[in-house]
Amino acid sequence: MTTASETTEDGRPPPSFQGRLKLDSFRFNADATVTGPRRSPRISRTPSLTAVPSTPSPVSTSRSPAKRRALTVADGASDEGDVSSPSSSSTSKKSTTLRTKRARQSSSYAPPSTYAHLPLLPDAIAPNLLVLFIGLNPGIQTARTGHAYAHPTNLFWRLLHSSGVTPRLVSPTEDRQMPAMYSLGLTNIVARPSRNGAELSKAEMDEGAAILEGKVRRWRPEAVCVVGKSIWESLWRVRHGRAIKASEFHYGWQDEGENMGISKDGGVLREDERVEGVDYSADWKGARIFVATSTSGLAATLKPKEKEDIWRGLGAWVERRRAERAQTALLTADG
Repeated sequence: MTTASETTEDGRPPPSFQGRLKLDSFRFNADATVTGPRRSPRISRTPSLTAVPSTPSPVSTSRSPAKRRALTVADGASDEGDVSSPSSSSTSKKSTTLRTKRARQSSSYAPPSTYAHLPLLPDAIAPNLLVLFIGLNPGIQTARTGHAYAHPTNLFWRLLHSSGVTPRLVSPTEDRQMPAMYSLGLTNIVARPSRNGAELSKAEMDEGAAILEGKVRRWRPEAVCVVGKSIWESLWRVRHGRAIKASEFHYGWQDEGENMGISKDGGVLREDERVEGVDYSADWKGARIFVATSTSGLAATLKPKEKEDIWRGLGAWVERRRAERAQTALLTADG
């Protein structure tokens, strides 16, 4: 209880801090025994003798599958040359092998049943052709319209005109009239349609190579134009039993030893295999081969100018042969 001497004039108790704060009692004293809350070890003068190992934070499962796969691959790559336990190394190798096998199994190949609802594209072939063009296979747009190289992005008809193979720009709807108009024929190494060349198998293309040899042997065009590198690679693989080397490939006219349509066994066509109007003289040396670039809009390896230069090599030959034929026809008519 407060006495009278301990109170002020207005009856209130005197201030306990005696007019000022005693800050000394609030200062930090490292030597004092800690009885209150634990302080941070960073400000402690006596380091702890037992260090607590840090626990690695787990990989977040909120990452996308692609990121998790990337992390897995990165982890597997970092194991090379690392000092890890045999079990972890074995596990990493097994998972890497499994990923490789899965990657190899994935393919864009589409079986024939995928586009079985689409009609096949008939050949445009006739006797006395200057050039028989060999394409890869009909695309979806071509199969639906029934006309060769019908997709708007395909450069085939434009390259024919700009190179001089045709005197004017021809429409895809005129593909059936090409033999009669300009002595040019159309066929493919694979008959069935697909969205792109990746959906075809090498076996299909190799089988088509043998069929092409038979067509050229029967119709005997003066030359054949292979429209695309992959087609020539397949023809070469079947002819030579191996893949073509980079040093062996070139666009343009191929060596006459590669001429198509010559029977290896020297045999002749049967009477029922022959076509009226075709000259089957025994001195025929086969059709010369010209390898041109692909005209697909997806083929962007070469620049448009480079494609035009390659196709011009065929166009110049066609222009010369067309003029020679016209001159021969004129002389025959006069004689």
